[in-house]
Amino acid sequence: MADFHGVFPYLVSPADDEGGIRANVLGRLCDDLITSGVHGLTPLGSTGEFAYLNREQRRTVVQTTIDAAGGRVPVVAGVASTSTVDAVAQAKSYQKLGANGILAILEAYFPLKDAQIESYFRAIADAVDIPVVIYTNPQFQRSDLTLDVVARLAEHPRIQYIKDASTNTGRLLSIINRCGDKLKVFAASAHIPSAVMLIGGVGWMAGPACVVPKQSVELYNLCKAHRWDEAMVLQRRMWRLNEAFARYNLAACIKTGLAIQGYEVGDPVAPQPALTADERKVIEAVLRDVG
Repeated sequence: MADFHGVFPYLVSPADDEGGIRANVLGRLCDDLITSGVHGLTPLGSTGEFAYLNREQRRTVVQTTIDAAGGRVPVVAGVASTSTVDAVAQAKSYQKLGANGILAILEAYFPLKDAQIESYFRAIADAVDIPVVIYTNPQFQRSDLTLDVVARLAEHPRIQYIKDASTNTGRLLSIINRCGDKLKVFAASAHIPSAVMLIGGVGWMAGPACVVPKQSVELYNLCKAHRWDEAMVLQRRMWRLNEAFARYNLAACIKTGLAIQGYEVGDPVAPQPALTADERKVIEAVLRDVG
């Protein structure tokens, strides 16, 4: 199976006012990100607004990403549903399209117990023949993955990675201690990537990498080379971007940043708000500072 590591930007889902996916814009973004040195692409992560897209829109986003990647980097496609049957169908569909991995996300309306949460992720992993990244985001998910469930899922041969979007770096270290080599850890934009790399992480999957891909790759390379002093100089500068994005809607921030850079990605999917003129100025200033 593929070895996932490094910088995986969470791609935006460019859409017009009628909901049509702007495949040409997404394709250009994917190509530019690959040219910038990213190690993989993740369509339909949080920044991809998966919760606001219908089945056909999601499929178009995944297909466009796979076509644009052209096998140059792995594509790990997001699967999210409140229904196990639907999630399994998505995973099978994306593997058939050519995805190299699945990012498994649980959407829950009614709360679930550990057994049902575990069965949801197992069903997805059982349905495909490609690596699965389990995703946990306590801030937005009604039913989160406990450490015990994570440890049990790590025994599944295809569940090889976890992307943790908590702000708790200690939790990541607990996962690394509990699961060892069975489960590799990706950080999120809620974490300090260099710190996660220091404790044993393999990279990060995050929306901000869409707008600062070269700096993100440089940071990863410095961490891999154990050049921690230089890494922290760059990390401190880049962290200002995370701080700004944490103040507003993440998809709106990333789309605004990309629009500033010349990508016609459109506004966030309604009813999410676009950034105001003053908020846009904040993003412009931070992007200038980050370089």
